[in-house]
This record gives sequence, structure tokens and C-alpha cells, in this order.
Amino acid sequence: MFSFDLLLNAVVAGVLLGCFYTAVSIGLSMSFGLLDVPNIAHPAVLVLGAYGTFLLGRQGMDPILAGVILMPVFFLLGIGMYRFYYETFARRGANAELRGIAFFFGVSFVIEVVLILIFGVDQRMVEASYIGRGLSFGEVRMPMRMLVAFGMAIALTVCLALYLTKTFTGRAIRAVAQDEAALRLMGANPVRIKQWAFGLATAVSALAGALLIIVGPVEPSLDRIYIGRTFCVVVLAGLGSMTGTLLAGLTLGVSESIVLTMFGASWSQAVSFGLLLLVLGVRPQGMFGK
Repeated sequence: MFSFDLLLNAVVAGVLLGCFYTAVSIGLSMSFGLLDVPNIAHPAVLVLGAYGTFLLGRQGMDPILAGVILMPVFFLLGIGMYRFYYETFARRGANAELRGIAFFFGVSFVIEVVLILIFGVDQRMVEASYIGRGLSFGEVRMPMRMLVAFGMAIALTVCLALYLTKTFTGRAIRAVAQDEAALRLMGANPVRIKQWAFGLATAVSALAGALLIIVGPVEPSLDRIYIGRTFCVVVLAGLGSMTGTLLAGLTLGVSESIVLTMFGASWSQAVSFGLLLLVLGVRPQGMFGK
């Protein structure tokens, strides 16, 4: 019988899960939602960040600290990826998006193969004082690893929202997708702005990768599971909105958790694709887009 306590647990678990989905999707929200770059390699970059966290964790480093340390490295990786994408595909204009999809698919494939060659196909995990512990409030139990993801998702959303609205570079990132000509009149180089933004989105993905391995074990092919969920969150959010990404992540997380509780795990996996198709058909600009 579906009781009130069971529903309450499902909603609380969905909120925590939704914030985790926000954290792993917010980098894609910048690169795809704001820059219109078809970065389907985003989930593979998340997994790469998770394995980087695993390597640093073997040296006794906290996973969150490891993710923060990896951010500058991934920032440079993102700048290099965008520069290659721009010079090879975007600059040529014709069929740039289609060729770009092929490029990022290739990047995703290369990352997965390299991880398999180095680490094999076995699952990897990290250790921390908060992993495996939980808090209980009456009948509601909240795993500490999900509470960590919750806190980091809120922090990332607030920091990126403030950066995009309160700084010149942030406002330029928001403007570059709308009117490049006007941005040039302001003395800004659209290509450099996009390159910087893509580097920032990739850096955020390093920290999100740390959350990925905190929440559960990772393997090289894990990106295939998250590609549907991350794109679902971005499409639900609409046009790179940071607060919209948070609300979209919560929508997906709560929906998936309730479906899991009521109908089982096999049905919950279809929630992201069902929401994605529904929003594309009814409101293509996203639930929280203008």
C-alpha cells in the first residue's frame, strides 16, 4: 500500500536526487544552453572527473577537495576542446552543428576507451567520512552522500547565477548567444568569450564528476546512463538558466523517485526520456525558458 510516509520519503529522496542531477547538468546548461555547442561528450567528461577524483582519493584526499583541485586542469581542457571545435567546425559555418556532434561523440568515445585501457571495466569508488552514513528525521532517512550533492548543487547554482548576472564576463557570456554583433560593439571578442565559458563549464564538470563518484561507484561506460538525464534537465530548464536548471533537476528527480517507488526501477529509467519528448513537443523553449 502506498502510504503517506512512503510518499514523503520518495519526495525527499527525489529532492536530493534532483539536486544531484542539477550538479551534473549545470556544465551542460552553460555549454549547450548558453553557447549552443552540441557537447554530447559532457557525461564522458563527468566520468573522467570521477576517475580523476578516484586517483587523488587513493592518496588520501577528500573527494570534494579533489574535485576542486581538478577544476583548473579541466578548465584548460575545455578551452582546448572549444578551440579545436571552433577552428575545425564552427568557423566553417556550413553544417557546423552536425559536424560538431560527430566531433563530441568522438571525444566521448575516446575518453571511454582510454579509461577502459587504464582502469579496466571494474567499478571504482572513493572513501570519505560521510559516505555510508545518513541522517534520520522520524521515518525519513537521508544519505549523507546525497546531502553533500544537495549542498554542492545549491552552491554551484548560486555562484554561477551571480557570476553570469553580476560580472562583465558573465553578462557577455549570456549576451554572446543572443547578439554577437552587439557584443563586438562593446569591445568583447565573442570567440574568446565562448572559449572562456566552455572552459568554465568543463571546470564545473570536474567538481560534478567528484559528486558522481561520491554518490555511487563509477565505470567507464557510466556516461551512457547520464546522457539522457543531463540533456533532459537542460531542455527542461531552457536557454542556459541556472535557476531553471535547478528547478528542472528537482522536477526530474522527484518524478523519477515517485515513479521508482510506485512502479519499480524499470519504469523510472524512462522518466527522463518521457519528460524530454513531452517538453520538446509541447514547450520547446523549456519549462522555465522565456
